[in-house]
Amino acid sequence: MFMDHSVSIRPITEADTDKIVKWRNAPSVVEHFIYRTPLTREAHLNWFRNRVQTGDVAQFMIVDEEAHEEVGSVYLRDIDMENKKCEYGIFIGEDSCRGKGIGSAAAKLALDYAFGTLGLNRVFLRVFADNTRAIKSYENAGFVYEGRFREDVLIDGKGYDMVFMGILRKEWKKGTE
Repeated sequence: MFMDHSVSIRPITEADTDKIVKWRNAPSVVEHFIYRTPLTREAHLNWFRNRVQTGDVAQFMIVDEEAHEEVGSVYLRDIDMENKKCEYGIFIGEDSCRGKGIGSAAAKLALDYAFGTLGLNRVFLRVFADNTRAIKSYENAGFVYEGRFREDVLIDGKGYDMVFMGILRKEWKKGTE
């Protein structure tokens, strides 16, 4: 378990499945995901067994230590040990916990794991360009703007711009010294 003030992260378990599925299907979470197909219990268990348990993904539950409850999930996916990189993702499932800095704190903990434990060199993410709240949270965690892909994602025939952000090990190290 990693901890930053009143937020900690712990590896997900199979027992977290129902909570993950509930959060991931909530409209307030789905609207910020590229892949919007409803998540079933079976699909999550498949993800857990074939991606998390194999080490292709490191996924954690975000715990609000003050409230003593899980409030979301953070993950590092497509972990590429040859090129020392992965993609970052997060969602805060509890609406009442958004805008409190929990996401930024969880991101810092996930980056500590990515760089400190896994020894990666780069962590990147994709975010809808109009999701300014998430972009600000990512900046607070140390991610920097790398580019904008115009109409990169089509949803119901409409194109959406995506912002790409990243952080390098040397940038993370500066922030931890």
